This record gives sequence, C-alpha cells and structure tokens, in this order.
Amino acid sequence: YKENKKTSAENIVPYLIAFMTWAFSLYLINKGLRHIVTLDSKIAFVLSVAIAVLVFFIVKPIIKKALEKLENKKEEINKLFTIPLIFAVALLSFAHGANDVANAIGPLTAINEALKVSFEFGAKANVPFWIMLIGGLGISIGLALFGPRLIRTVGGEITELDQMRAYCIAMSAALTVLVASELGMPVSSTHIAIGAIFGIGFLREHLKRQYKEMEAKILESRKGEDSKKVKEFLEHFRNASVKRKAAILKSIERKDSKKKAKLEEFSDIDLKKKEAKKLKEAYKEELVKRSAINKIVAAWLITVPVSAIFSAICYFIISAIGL
Repeated sequence: YKENKKTSAENIVPYLIAFMTWAFSLYLINKGLRHIVTLDSKIAFVLSVAIAVLVFFIVKPIIKKALEKLENKKEEINKLFTIPLIFAVALLSFAHGANDVANAIGPLTAINEALKVSFEFGAKANVPFWIMLIGGLGISIGLALFGPRLIRTVGGEITELDQMRAYCIAMSAALTVLVASELGMPVSSTHIAIGAIFGIGFLREHLKRQYKEMEAKILESRKGEDSKKVKEFLEHFRNASVKRKAAILKSIERKDSKKKAKLEEFSDIDLKKKEAKKLKEAYKEELVKRSAINKIVAAWLITVPVSAIFSAICYFIISAIGL
C-alpha cells in the first residue's frame, strides 16, 4: 500500500529475515545444542539475537542491490521473498518434525516402555532410535503416497498465494507449532498452517471490501457529473498512499470546500450505471473459497470423534476376546 514499494521493502524485509533467523536460532540452540552443551536460557536468547543482528547486516546490502534491478511493483517485490520463503518453509518442516512425528510415535513409545520388566507408570519414556526411524519413514512414505492431493488443497484451493503471503503463513505456522512443541502440546501442523491461510485470505477480503466502500463513496459524490476519466481517476486513487486516500474520503464526507478544491482534477468524473455495477461486483469477490472452508471445518469436527470411537471399539473387541 506504499507508493514507493522499493523503499519500504529495503526497510522492512531485512527485519523480517532477522526475526526468522532469531526464532530458528533460539529454538535450535535450546533444543539442538543442549545435547552437546547446556546453556542458560538468557545466554541462549542473547546468542540468538546476536546471530539475527549479524544476518540483518549481511542481508541489508544484498536486498538493496537486488532492489536496483526490480521495478516499483508488488509482483517485483515478491521476488525478494523467494529465498526467505525457502528458509521459512524449512523452519515449518522442522516444526512439523518436532510435533507431528512425536504425535505419531508417542503411543508406540508408551507400548515399548510398558513391555519392559522395569516399567514404572509415570516415569519418563526413552525413545529408541528404531521408533524414531519408523516415525520418520512413516511421515515420508505418507507424504509421497497421499501428500500431493493435500498439498494442492492447502497450496492452491483455499486462497491465492504468492511468495509474500506464503512467507507469512510459513513463519506464523512454524512459530505456533514450535511454541506448542516447547509447551508439550500435541497439535496438528496442517491445521495450524490452514488457519494461517484463512487469516491471509479473510484479511484480503476485508481490505478489498473496504476499497469497494471507499470507491463507491467517491463515485457517489461525483454522481451526475459527465466525464471519461473514470479509469484515470481509479488508477490515481489506487496508487495513492493510505494517507492520501483518507484525505480524499474526509474531504468528501465533510464537504469542505477547501479540501474539495484539491480534488478539482477529478471534479468531472462519473461512471455509467453498468460500469459502477461491474466495479461493485468485482469487489464482492470471495478470496477464500467457502467450499474449502466447509470441507476443512467438517474435517476438524469429524476426525477426532471418529478416531476416538474407532479406537474405543478396537479396544472393546480386544478386551472382549480376552487379550
């Protein structure tokens, strides 16, 4: 929404990359390094901040140089997020392994511990390597056999994604899953990622609806005036800064003659009824597919009770036959 997108990107993108570096570093230091050396949580925090600051100063000139070759368009700015997106998805994959594999192998680990002679209820279970291997292979084989269809649904059937939106989704989902993993909460990485996609999609709908209302208000204020500069006006309004848009709307609402004079260049703008109708219809477009929402909500509501009932039935049958 900034008029100079390149300057905004130069200022903001390095901070986004630094934030991602901090999150990933902190988690790896806390979880990975503790098997080699135990660090105090304050030291781990300071060390991760230091790594993030270092990455910030390394990335800033790289971003600046890359921007010199790009045009001042959103599509061009999107290109800056390609490499950060790969790292964000790697972080999400890491988070996925930290939580979803644990969900899958948890019952198997419990069974393995229960079979030991020295089993003690409530004691901490040791996870053997062969169980970890089964979990990893299971996730990989499942992804290869049944993953493509789910990837299509999540990646393209809910809402339209580009590099910038996908980066926000991967980062927010990864951080949510990592925090849940740290707290020992078994969560679904897939459901969390879908929640992030809904957040992006519904925000886009909200913003688009706001634009529809703003432009409808301006067009209403020019009703009855004859002009052929509709496209020119709309282009100017869309490219204006948020501040400028607010000033235009304020001047219309207050009908301030002085402020209205600033809009004189647009004073002879009007739309034909058919054109105005088309404009309104365009802004009513749903950017999140409702059919996908219904399917996903149904999946959330059905899967847990169904698996619980099926599990109970299996246990009942085993108990009934005396095993």
